[in-house]
Amino acid sequence: MLLFGHIGVTLGIFFGLGFFIPRLKTIIDPRYLAIGALLPDLIDKPLGMIIFASTFENGRIISHTLLFVLSLFLVALYLYEKKKDIKVLSLASGSFFHLMEDQMWATPKTLLWPLLGWNFPKSQTDFNGIEYLTKLFEKSFTFHISFSSVPEILGMGIIVILALHWLIKEFGQNKF
Repeated sequence: MLLFGHIGVTLGIFFGLGFFIPRLKTIIDPRYLAIGALLPDLIDKPLGMIIFASTFENGRIISHTLLFVLSLFLVALYLYEKKKDIKVLSLASGSFFHLMEDQMWATPKTLLWPLLGWNFPKSQTDFNGIEYLTKLFEKSFTFHISFSSVPEILGMGIIVILALHWLIKEFGQNKF
């Protein structure tokens, strides 16, 4: 999944759950939830595919593990208890949703790292480092519908609906 898929689907799940669990809206900040939904990729893609490409050859390493999310969650609970700060709790929640959206249970060696060994699986791509950035740049200008397009389109739709809902709520139905 990419940008819109992670952000849109995560926010959609959050606001959907918010209808059934209203208290959730008081302990999660949607802005930090959106950042948390991207956090594993923001950390792992540069590390595993560019900076340490020859070592890891994978864009799903340390922050795509349960250890990372649980550590973030423990820090979040501490900060929430001491300072009533919900930012890190929101980041941890978004990161957890990211792992679910990436279907990390299909790669247990990464998800359960280091319980199943210290090494991360190697990526199936034939390119690393600067080649990865070049391929990413090329793909961003080619239109194609694939299986990974579905969450992106869904995420964009959710973001548009949430933006319209916010605009109507913010400016009122009569003014909008």
